[in-house]
Amino acid sequence: MKHKPLARQLTAQFFRGNIPMFALAVFAALTGGTLNLIVTWLMQQLIDAASGLPGALPLRQLAWITGGFILLCAALMLLKYASEPRFIEKAMRQYKDFAFQKLTEKSISSFRAESTAAYLSALTNDAASIEADDLSQLLSVIMKAVTFFGALAMMLWYSPLMTAIAAGVTVLPLVASLLTGGPLQAAEKRVSDRNRDFTAALSDCLGGFSVVKTFRAEKEIFRLFAESNRALEQEKFSRRRVKALVGMIGATTGIIAQLGVFLAGAYLALSGKGLTAGAVILFVNLMNFMIEPVAELPGLLAARKAARGLIDKLADALEQDEAQPDGVHITPLARELRFENVRFSYDGETEILRGVSARFEAGKAYAIVGASGSGKSTLLNLLTSPGTAYDGSILLDGTELRTIAPESLYETVSLIQQNVFVFNASIRDNITMFRSFPSEELAQAVRRAQLESLLADRGEGYLCGENGSGLSGGEKQRISIARSLLKHASVLLADEATAALDAQTAHQVTDDILSLTGVTRIVVTHTLEQAALRQYDGILVLKDGRIAETGSFDELMERKGYFYALYTVSQ
Repeated sequence: MKHKPLARQLTAQFFRGNIPMFALAVFAALTGGTLNLIVTWLMQQLIDAASGLPGALPLRQLAWITGGFILLCAALMLLKYASEPRFIEKAMRQYKDFAFQKLTEKSISSFRAESTAAYLSALTNDAASIEADDLSQLLSVIMKAVTFFGALAMMLWYSPLMTAIAAGVTVLPLVASLLTGGPLQAAEKRVSDRNRDFTAALSDCLGGFSVVKTFRAEKEIFRLFAESNRALEQEKFSRRRVKALVGMIGATTGIIAQLGVFLAGAYLALSGKGLTAGAVILFVNLMNFMIEPVAELPGLLAARKAARGLIDKLADALEQDEAQPDGVHITPLARELRFENVRFSYDGETEILRGVSARFEAGKAYAIVGASGSGKSTLLNLLTSPGTAYDGSILLDGTELRTIAPESLYETVSLIQQNVFVFNASIRDNITMFRSFPSEELAQAVRRAQLESLLADRGEGYLCGENGSGLSGGEKQRISIARSLLKHASVLLADEATAALDAQTAHQVTDDILSLTGVTRIVVTHTLEQAALRQYDGILVLKDGRIAETGSFDELMERKGYFYALYTVSQ
């Protein structure tokens, strides 16, 4: 299989700084295969010595050899214990770290268009399959290859005739293995696909838990979960059945081949054709080392091919990014942010924004209002989604948004949404996003975001709970404001930030945002409250994807146009 550049980079993570441990693990596998052959030779020598065969090694000498062999086996087990788990641990850790790092480099617009379930599955279920079917099997294949070719060489040394007979009967398990390898690979792929679907269904069920309870849809959601779970387990059952069938066919054909070799060896020994009883047992044991790789190799290769396919699938997902990694680096907004005849459609057909032109002066506060579906949130999303295709121009101090490097844009623009994500970490870590800041700088952000009382009551080490379950909605919004202040964002976007808050908390958070100085604030709001709207330097009224009106609150009310109608209806 030809791997793409990113797939090769992912695969390379298995061995980055891990070559010495891999070499030790390979040495253990090579030595293990050799020891398997030695134990077979020892059995042959012991049987011939016990039979009183002339020329056999003395039992005393064989006892010393056996003792040394046992010590060697113990040393090998210690080497395997020390090297193989460490190699796999580091390989998988680096693989997942690299994949997640690449994931964090994607733009917001690209990530929004994708399913998080695909990445959850890739870094959990798929990673487990890669570990089991690729890395672990790699060392197993090496050991089996050593025993196969070593067994073949020993058999030729002892009896070319018996080797020819053994090669003949080995054809049976080989054919059986080749016939069953394809179905096993297909079964592995189906399980991977069902794992992805199950992860998506589970994520939906847990993410929408409150909606489920509110609408008393427990039975319906359980049915959706159960269907996805059943589909996954049925595919896993089918895979287990295919594996069992492969195992049964391999075992049956292997037994037939062994019995054939045993009968042929017994005949040659009784006929005086130069084979001893120990040699016959040796051939039977060596047949195991030939049949087992022949029977298992197609399945192992199919599993490794399926695992590499999972790596390619992850690489394809990570490579899909709408934003250009390189671009212009901008300074904090100093003059204006301007939209010039901007048109945008999600599906390429229905326009959400229809020739929007607007100007936002640096350091001022603006409200965007309008009916549901008028394009308010889309307007803000464009400012945080470099690489999104739109017509017209969006200019930050004259620099076109399309040409700005994503990391530079994210430093300049910050977005506060209705549902602020809070990590299950301390308040301090959620404010700093796990980075270090000077104490005075952190204290200033806390003070400007009105978080002093929260830290005084609970302390900066207070754990916020999963998705901020230990905080109120207003507290989470203030944490989001503090984050933006700490990263010195010069443009603060708020998308229905107070929609889920009670009236008093919503009023307080709005005042917190409007009281900020030196920051351009653009706030999408559904709450048409006179006291708050009077504080904005300008109000943009959207209707059907167009700017219907602009002006201050008093100016818009005097015109008695569309805004006047919206405000009157809301009271």
